Amino acid sequence: MLILVPVDSEEGLASRIVPRMEAKRWALIDFDAGEVRSLRFFDSRESVDADWIDFAVLENRFENYMDLMEEGMMVLVRREGQDTLESIVEAFKFKELDEIGL
Repeated sequence: MLILVPVDSEEGLASRIVPRMEAKRWALIDFDAGEVRSLRFFDSRESVDADWIDFAVLENRFENYMDLMEEGMMVLVRREGQDTLESIVEAFKFKELDEIGL
């Protein structure tokens, strides 16, 4: 499954999640069988070359997320202390991210 996250830099799993408006890069994580299979970075969300993205993880629940949901993504929100891609992947693995609901 693919997970999309707005980040501040391209530092692998050490990249930090940021609000969408502050994103310098977008991370696309290919997550399967409890581990990261690949991690790619894109300059903008529009440049992501995946046909289907399963999840998007946002920095906070007050961000605009309707466009992501309209594209079929389930939108999740990090919890306090889940600042890096590494911590977000661990939280995803154990279902410790919050779901945004309508």
